[in-house]
Amino acid sequence: MHGPSYRGCYASWLSPLGLAVISVEYRLAPQAQYPGPVEDCYTGLVRVALDAADLGIDAERIIVGGKSAGGGLAAALALLTRDRGGPAPIGQMLLCPMLDDRNNTFSSHQMAGIDTWDRTSNATAWQALLGDRYGAADLPPYAAPSRAGDLSELPPAYIEVGSAETLRDEGVAFADAIWRAGGQAELHVWPGAFHGFDTFAPRAALSQDARNARARWLRRILGSSGADRGPVR
Repeated sequence: MHGPSYRGCYASWLSPLGLAVISVEYRLAPQAQYPGPVEDCYTGLVRVALDAADLGIDAERIIVGGKSAGGGLAAALALLTRDRGGPAPIGQMLLCPMLDDRNNTFSSHQMAGIDTWDRTSNATAWQALLGDRYGAADLPPYAAPSRAGDLSELPPAYIEVGSAETLRDEGVAFADAIWRAGGQAELHVWPGAFHGFDTFAPRAALSQDARNARARWLRRILGSSGADRGPVR
């Protein structure tokens, strides 16, 4: 559920983990506003699950994931497919996800004008996605996952943010809400990291640590879902 600029962070797992990575070319805001993008992602998930045999993959070992706006869409997709009784992913990987349209956390104010993705950028993106519904009190969680009142029965989540990024506090709060609902979440807050740090500095030691942590989580999730089946192809 990620944009084109973030595909590289997934491609590196293809050979070591034996994964098939499928990118949904969802429609982009503001030309396509909510619910267009998340519905595109849901359509893609359903199609992949239905065509799994033809694609040579295991429909029971699908992980949804994304980065930034794609991370928010992945979280929304997990909620949407749960509530519709659609294909059930075994995990959700949320990298610096956009989760809260209200844009009013402490970190969003703390990093205003500092982070690579600051409070102004964040508000502009949410307005583009939501249009007239921006700021609405009754906004559904499939538009902004932090609005969800029920985070139970979701697949295990890997949530990653930087300590110096705008989206830090909403990511931490989302992990906490999953735990409170009885779910599983692995939370990483990388010290000194800004939004998209590993894209800007892929060779930095911190970026390598982050990639290794993601790979370890993937191995655990895929292994617990059926280690005897061999790699996902």
